[in-house]
Amino acid sequence: MTFDELFIAEPILRAVREKGYNEPTPIQQQAIPVVALGRDIFGIAQTGTGKTAAFAIPIIQTLWEERQKQRAAADARAQNPEQAARGEDEAGPPKRRDRRGRNHGKPREERVLRALILTPTRELALQIDECFTDYGKYTGLAHASVFGGVKQASQVEKLKRGLDILIATPGRLLDLHGQGYVDFDHITTFVLDEADRMLDMGFIADIRRVISMLPTRRQTLYFSATMPDDIVRLSRNILHDPVRIEVTPAASTVDAVDQSIFFVEKPDKKGLLIDELKRRTDRTVLVFSRTKHGADNISKILRKAGIESAAIHGDKSQGARQRALADFKAGRVKVMVATDIAARGIDIKELGTVINYDLPDVVETYVHRIGRTGRAGAAGEALTFCSQDDHMMVKEIQALVGKPIHMELH
Repeated sequence: MTFDELFIAEPILRAVREKGYNEPTPIQQQAIPVVALGRDIFGIAQTGTGKTAAFAIPIIQTLWEERQKQRAAADARAQNPEQAARGEDEAGPPKRRDRRGRNHGKPREERVLRALILTPTRELALQIDECFTDYGKYTGLAHASVFGGVKQASQVEKLKRGLDILIATPGRLLDLHGQGYVDFDHITTFVLDEADRMLDMGFIADIRRVISMLPTRRQTLYFSATMPDDIVRLSRNILHDPVRIEVTPAASTVDAVDQSIFFVEKPDKKGLLIDELKRRTDRTVLVFSRTKHGADNISKILRKAGIESAAIHGDKSQGARQRALADFKAGRVKVMVATDIAARGIDIKELGTVINYDLPDVVETYVHRIGRTGRAGAAGEALTFCSQDDHMMVKEIQALVGKPIHMELH
């Protein structure tokens, strides 16, 4: 299948082609037609599956088509001013209200917020915003991202100018809404992205507050990389007759990664990590730690060994996380140590190696981790350090992967 077969509008299709995309990923093939029909979605997909385009492209298309109809109606009114004067044609988007609720009385071409994407971190908000820029560059739609950790003045200016699409983190969104800068009244599409991570970060109360203020009649697109019980319960409360789309850990992702498991006791992990990193000085490496404290400790140990590294986790400030990510993406820092939650904001196309210094709590997370390397036909490798306590998890990993994994006793 090609993008042409998904009946995407020409301005969007042109932008997609310019990005070098020809064939949609499995989640894009399944989700784009369903979203275009206005159905709710419960999507289970990990990072790297093309999930953002799966909801961004049809949202852009729907809003662009609505704008085309509104312009056609405005042209018709201009050609028949007597009918327009009698008020016989009241179609069009509602006029935007200012922060005190007054109507500006501006032309109906003015923008009102129609799509809201809620995401857990600044990094993800910026990535999604960039995707809307790429895919919507020829549609004339306005979008922006708002998030905490920075002053709000520039974000407020964008909101005042009017937006079609807003990408936001929960705390800053609620702050701006409370100040009267964000109007939820006309939202027709709501996306809850990275739902499991939202709950991990303690955003459940904020999510419920946002949902309680949205129009009851709306389309909701709900995405999560994993599906624990609390995620399922939340989905039942906010989705109406959803289409379930599940992109399972693809064999192609697993097959593209050279996997090794090292049986090593905890005191020896540090030395093994240093040895393996010194063999890979030409590669970017993402090291997974189970805890925030562990991530900081690993990074300190590596720096003492002369290996430049940075740690990223939820306790780091937005500025520190952004600087660390920028250095990692630019290759100034070759080794990033991260927790699972923080790593969701990392998207490095040419990531050479993933090292599981600690095994994850959930076996499915193993596949999410190693799927960050070996993308787009590039070679990738994943090293996993397994202590005595982890032997049962190794059996579960083998069962999930469904192929032999090289094992070595250290």
